[in-house]
Amino acid sequence: MEPNVQRLLNDKLYDKRKLGALELERIIRELTAAKDYERVTAILEQLVSEYAYAVHQPHARNGGLIGLAAAAIALGSELPRYLEIIVPPVLACFTDQDARVRYYACESMYNIAKVAKGEILKYFNHIFDALCRLGADSELSVKNGAELLDRLIKDIVSESAATYVSVLENPEYDGKDVDSQEDSSEPPTAFSLPKFIPLLKERIYVINPFTRTFLVGWITLLDSIPDLELVTYLPEFLDGLLKFLGGHNADVHAATQACLDKFLNEIKRIARVKKGISESKKSKGDGKRKREESIDSASVQLGPDEVEEAGSTTAADDDGEVSSEDDWVPGQDVQINYKAILEILTATLDSPLEEDSLQEALRWIVAFLDICPEEVLPFTPKVLAHLLPAMASGVEPIRQAAARVNSSLMEYVVSLSDEPEGPGPPPPPPLSRPPSRIPTNLAPERQEGASSNRASLASSKDLDLRSPTPAQNRRISPTPSPQADLDYAAAVNSLTLLFLNDHEATRVAALTWLIMLHRKAPRKIVAFNDGTFPALLKTLSDPAEAVVTKDLQLLSQISRNSEEDYFSNFMVNLLQLFSTDRKLLETRGNLIIRQLCMTLSAERIYRTLAECIEKEDDVEFASIMVQNLNNNLITAPELADLRKRLRNLETKDGQTFFVALFRSWCYNAVATFSLCLLAQAYEAAYNLLQIFAELEMTVNILIQIDKLVQLIESPVFTYLRLQLLEPEKYPYLYKCLYGLLMLLPQSSAFAALKNRLNSVSSIGYLHIAQPRPYVTSTAPTHHSRQNSIAEAVSSFQTHNPRSKSVHDTHASSPSSVTTPSASTYDRPNRLKGREEGLIRWDQLLEKFRSVQDRARRAQRLGVGLDEGPDFSDFRISESQGHKEPPRGPPVPQKDAVPPAIAPTKRSSGLGRQFGRLGGAVAGRGKRS
Repeated sequence: MEPNVQRLLNDKLYDKRKLGALELERIIRELTAAKDYERVTAILEQLVSEYAYAVHQPHARNGGLIGLAAAAIALGSELPRYLEIIVPPVLACFTDQDARVRYYACESMYNIAKVAKGEILKYFNHIFDALCRLGADSELSVKNGAELLDRLIKDIVSESAATYVSVLENPEYDGKDVDSQEDSSEPPTAFSLPKFIPLLKERIYVINPFTRTFLVGWITLLDSIPDLELVTYLPEFLDGLLKFLGGHNADVHAATQACLDKFLNEIKRIARVKKGISESKKSKGDGKRKREESIDSASVQLGPDEVEEAGSTTAADDDGEVSSEDDWVPGQDVQINYKAILEILTATLDSPLEEDSLQEALRWIVAFLDICPEEVLPFTPKVLAHLLPAMASGVEPIRQAAARVNSSLMEYVVSLSDEPEGPGPPPPPPLSRPPSRIPTNLAPERQEGASSNRASLASSKDLDLRSPTPAQNRRISPTPSPQADLDYAAAVNSLTLLFLNDHEATRVAALTWLIMLHRKAPRKIVAFNDGTFPALLKTLSDPAEAVVTKDLQLLSQISRNSEEDYFSNFMVNLLQLFSTDRKLLETRGNLIIRQLCMTLSAERIYRTLAECIEKEDDVEFASIMVQNLNNNLITAPELADLRKRLRNLETKDGQTFFVALFRSWCYNAVATFSLCLLAQAYEAAYNLLQIFAELEMTVNILIQIDKLVQLIESPVFTYLRLQLLEPEKYPYLYKCLYGLLMLLPQSSAFAALKNRLNSVSSIGYLHIAQPRPYVTSTAPTHHSRQNSIAEAVSSFQTHNPRSKSVHDTHASSPSSVTTPSASTYDRPNRLKGREEGLIRWDQLLEKFRSVQDRARRAQRLGVGLDEGPDFSDFRISESQGHKEPPRGPPVPQKDAVPPAIAPTKRSSGLGRQFGRLGGAVAGRGKRS
């Protein structure tokens, strides 16, 4: 350069540097016109080495930058061959510590790019990296300069990025012979998207909001260029882009959301294009096949010339189809990496702190379930692990988005076919009900009924896979169901871990999924020996009733579709759980028993539990368990059919069922008595009362008798109360109820039962038109000792004329003057069953006596000395509206007697209670 130009470029004043740049521009333009390229190269190298790279001379660097810009303007069309000299020093000045140098670097690059246009794209990565840094510069002037340069580069990219090829790649520009080039492949474009993506991937995780805005703007621009197909590289930067939504900058959030919407719409469009092309090819293939079939059929009737003419016409049509298929449709050759995108989306689900990112990920998964559900299926375990907790989110939009994903995913899984590929019978039509997998002998156990075809898959209601929803029918009716590619084991593991989630909605959703998966593939879900079954049992202790109900539904479903061993093991483990967790038995025992009876066969459950209880060593737990089962047997609406079955002992099945229950019910005396009342085995119930006199009348037994009296007043025992109107037909019913009356102290329950018996005792007057001898029936099976209860009944009737008349009527009837073995137990068919020996009553009574003796011995071993009955803490509920009469002083604890004389002590204590009752009745008679 000339000395005056050097001096001007190195001046500290901008105006003088500008004059030097103008003089330099004139000189280079003249040299370029004269094609003195060596002199131009020398000037440029001098500008670079002595000015642009003068790090410690800011004025010189500024002069060098303006000089390089002036040289680029002067070179014009010859600039491409010198860009390798001009651009690198300008890029180096972008990182200078002096803000003015950075600003002049932006200005210089702006002028260079304005002249170079498409050629500048060869350095796009370097310019983009520099602009990415300058967008967050602390100096406002630098940021403004970078923004101007950014706009220019965007314009150049929009116009030239997809097609522009550098002139340096043109052989003619270098003076080479075109004919000598053997390589006929197209030269690469100046802008390379594959080379740019790694830089974008590196910068996408920035935090600065200005840089994020810059990146989103460039991503949106590049995606708007059709030929670049940036969506192909979406997995490379989608993760970072989703994180932009988690920031607090509203502008960044809005720009990012718009960008993601654009990508998702583009993916949907590409999927529609490919689906349309595929359906078009399929339809054309079907049409071609039909034409070939028609020609084959026509060849039988047409001559050779006509067949040849038809074939030529078909060939012409096929050529037309081929030419039409060659038409290029935008998006038809774009490949979307759904798997990589879904991996990013599932990873984003595990980000509860970034609510907007989570919501966007859920929205994309819903869209992918419509676009490519087969791609989403392998990710189902991961999606469920994060999706179901999101259903309990405190943010309403997230809950709604999670519910939509759950609904769509479950609907697709339901529509899958688990049939193995290969020869086999054709599948049933979509609306038909496939044959049940339940064995025929277990058919009564299915009490679920046919679910509605309009059942919602998104709700927590039961899912019936045997009757698809209309949406499922629309999905699977045109074509066969897709083959299942779901990892059931991984899905079950993910769902089982969700049992520990704090939110009830998540636990319910996890159990709903397990129920659905088990209905689809019973052999693949929940074996007895895996870790899921203990988790299901543990879930029975869940504080939420909805969770327990779903858990029981799943356990019932598993048992119904499994072998007998599984069901037996389930019952054994359930009893063991109740034994170890008494609080669960107290709070959830009735719910669990009723739900199981509602979904499985109630008789099967009671039979199995009875067998297990009969072998129970813990007599206290066995008594409590029998009491719970008996209360549900009497009161639960779900067991109404079972109660009807027990009241009908004519059949062999009914009798065997009664015997099975009786043998285990023996652990609880009152429950055994109520079972006999329920089965109308009044004679057996009366015989049990004879043994009751030998038992220790504890407070617990009296409370149970009180509850039984209340149950007798309930609608369940309506038939029993009506049978009181037929004293000749049911004599032992009176004896049973009067026996209960004698066992009770004078309390509200005593008064209620006495009022009931007194209300029907006048019926006895209808049978005394002729005097009949009073006959006392004595059972030969009784013990030789005098029965205290019978004496109490006689004493009560002596003081109560109305009751005595009833008793006389009963005793004088021909049917009642018999021994228990010959007396009318019930109806003739019941007597026939007894005569055939189907129910061994003597053995059952001995079983009851032995079990009660064992329970008494176990209680003595556990307590120590037998303290005898203590009625001081006994309180009867005032449900009947009667006040409890005053009682005598309680038996002191120190008066405990040895076991040898305990029965005598108990008999005398019970006698005192009866004495008080007799005295009260006698007093009432005298007053009357």
